[in-house]
Amino acid sequence: MASSEVENGSEFKLLESLHEKWGSVKKQPYPAMYSSVYGGIILDPAMMVIPMDDHMVHRGHGVFDTAIILDGHLYQLDDHLDRFLRSASKARIASPFPCSSLRSILIQMATASKCKRGTLRYWLSAGPGNFLLSPAGCPTSAFYAVVIDEDFSQRREGVKVITSTIPMKSALFATMKNVNYLPNVLSVMEAEDQGAFASIWIDEKGYVAEGPNVNVAFISQDKELILPPFDNILSGCTALRLLQLAPKLIEQGRLKSVKTGNLTLMEAKGAAEMMYVGSTLPILPIVMWDEQPIGDGKVGELTMALSDLLWDDMVAGPGTLRIPLPYEE
Repeated sequence: MASSEVENGSEFKLLESLHEKWGSVKKQPYPAMYSSVYGGIILDPAMMVIPMDDHMVHRGHGVFDTAIILDGHLYQLDDHLDRFLRSASKARIASPFPCSSLRSILIQMATASKCKRGTLRYWLSAGPGNFLLSPAGCPTSAFYAVVIDEDFSQRREGVKVITSTIPMKSALFATMKNVNYLPNVLSVMEAEDQGAFASIWIDEKGYVAEGPNVNVAFISQDKELILPPFDNILSGCTALRLLQLAPKLIEQGRLKSVKTGNLTLMEAKGAAEMMYVGSTLPILPIVMWDEQPIGDGKVGELTMALSDLLWDDMVAGPGTLRIPLPYEE
């Protein structure tokens, strides 16, 4: 926008252009942002920016996490924050605030957004300072957060997946939720090119790993719920909660057992049911893998029973997991 910044003899006004862009949107998708660089909550989408010299932008030196806003409550915020800070430690990024302050900021920002259903996404960055490789010249780390106003509900339709040919991340990077998501992006694009929803990664030993931004779970022919172990993949907060809730189906006599364990590609494709597990799903049935039906090729009964357990937990679970947002009347 160098040569075209003069219009009708007057200086082009970038801020006015941004306001014009967002002013034409019927519903603001991002009702609130927080930036430690600016030191406050931002409600104007035209001002929701981060510096170009932030090392998260040009070097990918940052971590992130997400929590759900459902019916005016934040779900599993503390679990996500704990993982967030573990990721930051692995990435050698010190938080500019203690965990209690991060939590307070996120609750205040979600409240200010007035959003009743959506996602709360937040980042820790090595911070702005220069365009060098090392962050040594960055005065301080930066904390950013944004509320994304989006509707979501239980997923009841099954989807197709493929085995990804994009190399998966090494354990060091896969077990921290960092912003280097290019392999994940390429993996999803590869699936979309083949008419599939997403993909599945197989590790170098031939075991099923995870999806591009979700965990994966299986119901065996013996009615065992099996999730790949979290040693070399991201430990999903929703997946861990599923492992806590699923024994209820054992008590009902519907499941035989619940466990984590390695599955080869052949073993996994021979499962009776298959699903993605992630925060906004919370369960997404998978009915076909590499054009081969999973089980009878239909959404499984136990898959939906697990989905109901998680959804009920999100809607009416224990108060330790659901933080009410103090909206002003």
